[in-house]
Amino acid sequence: MADRSWLTCLIMICCAIAGRPRAASACTVPVFRYALDRWEADPFRLVVPAAWAIDREKSKLLVPLRGNPIANVRVEETDAAGVDRARLLFPDADVALWEGPVEASSLGPLLDSPARRDLLARLLAGDSVVWVVVGTAADAAEVERIAARLRFLEQVGELPEQDPADPDSRLGPGPPLRLKFSVLHVSLDDPAEHFFVRMLAGPDHAGFVSDRVSFAAPVFGRGRVLCAWPLAELDDPNLEDMSLFLTGRCSCRVKNDSPGWDVLLEVAWDTALVNAETQPAASPAGEAAGPGDEPAARPVEAVTRAPAAPAAREPGGRLSGTQLGGIALAILAALAGWRLWRAG
Repeated sequence: MADRSWLTCLIMICCAIAGRPRAASACTVPVFRYALDRWEADPFRLVVPAAWAIDREKSKLLVPLRGNPIANVRVEETDAAGVDRARLLFPDADVALWEGPVEASSLGPLLDSPARRDLLARLLAGDSVVWVVVGTAADAAEVERIAARLRFLEQVGELPEQDPADPDSRLGPGPPLRLKFSVLHVSLDDPAEHFFVRMLAGPDHAGFVSDRVSFAAPVFGRGRVLCAWPLAELDDPNLEDMSLFLTGRCSCRVKNDSPGWDVLLEVAWDTALVNAETQPAASPAGEAAGPGDEPAARPVEAVTRAPAAPAAREPGGRLSGTQLGGIALAILAALAGWRLWRAG
């Protein structure tokens, strides 16, 4: 499965690129900001036996989840026979992220973790895309390579020009619109991040965690993961395609028609975005921005939560998403011309 993840993701983005409207009529809001402004996070589902409703101890443990108005999670009860454990399911998928007994030690980390707080601070500070690299200490060289390439993209990339008179392209409340990438390194061995790591791998890549495959996931918007990539396959062209796709014009305004999945975050997004617009943002390291500091000037840094050591990189060279999109359009145009010739 790991060796096919890059192809699956490129095909999804190729379709999105090929289906984009012409520039004259396209929304000029970048993908990442459109998602931040308009796409609510999909709820995870914690499915528990219905009999637990009369179990005082279990009901008490579930109160923080049942009555939580801001985390994208909801509790569902089931009468299915033989079910005696809780199951946390991905949004819109019957794939279990976790299952087990309800205990304070297991339920607490479902809602929060240090790396998720770091991620949230970056998104609310205006980072366009946060590349979360999940791996071991041996991935330090790869993490720095990704950070170096993103620094380059910040220098040469551009956001779509915004037209304040266009009602379809108005920004919602939130941080200043800017081109900003960052890298967050999370350890596969950190027990506090076990749930977060599994969320990043998504419903189709549980093997990344169980088989200890180092991977990277670009996160944007309100905690949406575009795709999960094995580090061995994430070469510079693919890294650029994903990053520039997310900072380009929004190609699809319907969330369910776009690739990706959400992670579980405990935040009142509407309030947090208003605050991000009116209050100075703190850096992910916890240092408040001083007077006159420009958030966009913060360089791309590879922040890691595990000891690091260099590791060799496996080279790769595959067609970019833009190239695949162009090939798809050319094939469609050729087929259309052939059909018109046959009709004539």
